Amino acid sequence: MTRYIVLGNQSLLINIDKWFQVRDIYFPHVGQENHLLGHAQRIGIYTDGRLSWINEEDWERKPAYKQDTLVSENRTVNREIGIELLLEENVCCQDNIFLRKITIKNLQDRPREIRLFFNNVFHLYGIGIGDTAVYQMDHNVVVHYKRARYFLIGILKSNRKEEMTSDIDDYAIGYAEEQGFKGTYVDAEDGVLSKNPVAQGSVDSTVGISIQLQSNDAEIIYYYLTAGKNFKDVYELNDIVMEEGPESLLKHTEEYERSWVNRQSADLSGLTPKIVDLYKRSLLTIKTQTDADGGILAANDSDNIQFNHDTYSYVWPRDGALISIAMINAGFPEFTKPFFRFCKNVLWWAGCLLHKYNPDGTLGSSWHPWVEYGEPSLPIQEDETALVVHALLKYYEATKDIEFVKEVYDPLVKDAVFFMDNYKYPNDIPVESYDLWEERRGIFTFTASAVYRGLLSGEKLGQLVRDEKVINICKSRQSKLKQAILRELYDNERGVFFRGISYPNHDVERKNVDRTVDSSVYGIFEFNLLPADDPRVVRTMRNLEKKLWVLETGGLARYENDFYHRKEGRTNGNPWLVCTLWLAKWYIAKAKETKDLEKALELINWVADRSLETGIMPEQVDSLTGESPSVAPLTWSHAEFVDTIIRYQEKKTIKS
Repeated sequence: MTRYIVLGNQSLLINIDKWFQVRDIYFPHVGQENHLLGHAQRIGIYTDGRLSWINEEDWERKPAYKQDTLVSENRTVNREIGIELLLEENVCCQDNIFLRKITIKNLQDRPREIRLFFNNVFHLYGIGIGDTAVYQMDHNVVVHYKRARYFLIGILKSNRKEEMTSDIDDYAIGYAEEQGFKGTYVDAEDGVLSKNPVAQGSVDSTVGISIQLQSNDAEIIYYYLTAGKNFKDVYELNDIVMEEGPESLLKHTEEYERSWVNRQSADLSGLTPKIVDLYKRSLLTIKTQTDADGGILAANDSDNIQFNHDTYSYVWPRDGALISIAMINAGFPEFTKPFFRFCKNVLWWAGCLLHKYNPDGTLGSSWHPWVEYGEPSLPIQEDETALVVHALLKYYEATKDIEFVKEVYDPLVKDAVFFMDNYKYPNDIPVESYDLWEERRGIFTFTASAVYRGLLSGEKLGQLVRDEKVINICKSRQSKLKQAILRELYDNERGVFFRGISYPNHDVERKNVDRTVDSSVYGIFEFNLLPADDPRVVRTMRNLEKKLWVLETGGLARYENDFYHRKEGRTNGNPWLVCTLWLAKWYIAKAKETKDLEKALELINWVADRSLETGIMPEQVDSLTGESPSVAPLTWSHAEFVDTIIRYQEKKTIKS
């Protein structure tokens, strides 16, 4: 359930699995409309009377990226048939073009004919009903289309402009997944395709190319896909491929990506090459998971559909805020402006942000009810509203861009402050909302701390625009909220903070407490309510480490009795990368001298070691096998890694 290679330009996102199959194609929004729906697009090799798809077991595969870029360097070899492939792939930075440069090497001491087949399975709009695939003889390409979604496929044997023309030698278009039809990939088994030129409904296509290889020689071909909203779009992009050439497009995008990622501002000296590479890989990965219209997606691994008939391809404002803070701290504040505009546009009339959103700004699916115990109930996580305000202040502090603050201030800050002020009990504790894990409703230390941080930030933003009403609300509310948190959410008996509390029937005199040890209480120092070395924080964080550390694999679990992907017989579930990095942040925050940072570095290295070989970071790892049972990449994991490295380096510099 992982994507080893992610390629994208914030409009077209391509995900590739460990078998080098394209598994997700998102367009025109990152994370919305997966036109494959997780179905695999295969590559096959036919030689010496035998067809072999490179996802089969007799192929040895090594996935990789070129350093500081999103260009893949996927290598695979089949020693039995004597063929080696190098796949260098990317999505063009300016145009919606996916390019595959494929180097085919003959490992045998004799000349051979090699036929390559590319199977194209589409489920346009994520449905797969009413699609059309057609062979266009005038351009020698295949186009899949439905309504306003068009995908053109071509192959080139040469990069020389005077020789450039689509070189598809064979093709087949047919039916798939209906009435017993498996798909046109079956047609390739004898090395010859049917040349059926059109099909509609549930369809796929396969295109082929034939090359002659001398003994121990290699040749290069180029597979390309263009994405658009009509025939004109995809043919204009096809013309760009022909006019500029695939090598020029690949080189330009590679240079752009390398230049972009090396604009980062952190001092990375003294870190191992592995950590530096993962830091930059995280920045590049975050960019691929961000839509041009501002949505920052949690994850776009469609395999999650198998478990709950939904995905992680949504914009959670909390995730987006924390990811934005990491990007701002890394030196990319301009990158986050579309996200704040996105949040301004989707803010609910009451002044809060709802559960999650689609990348186009429409409301996402939710399992949170609008009624509880026979009363109306807001299905929100209040931290999501507060942390966006907090992130906006971070943007201003990095840029001094007061004009942008003015642009989004009303309603994003103003209405959010009014909401946070009103959404409270008479004792100043926030009214119940859902926890950051989205599993339970209550009043949580993390949420209350985030609201406190949001009010601190709201006050400073109000000062920038001279909004006296907002300034006064924030000043009054934040001090009362801090005292309420310390009074209501602190366990005097154990000397640690509760995960949360609730008030039965809204009676603040009758408090139920949730003593479950939960890593999210790190928010008490993260959001500046108390310093990291405060004895109450120290006891709380020590308790987390003691109770949630996973002995078998290392790493910190989310909370006691976590059920999500939990193995039978286990208590704490699997270790999560973000939770482990929160622990590292605490060690960094409380460090007084350089040696105090050693534990933080151990935790950073633990996270690095649990990343995939390509540098992609999962959500969690299996407590027995160490493998990823859930989505990868998780954008939040990459952001926490970036932010932790920045804090580590800053503290190391101060204390050295």
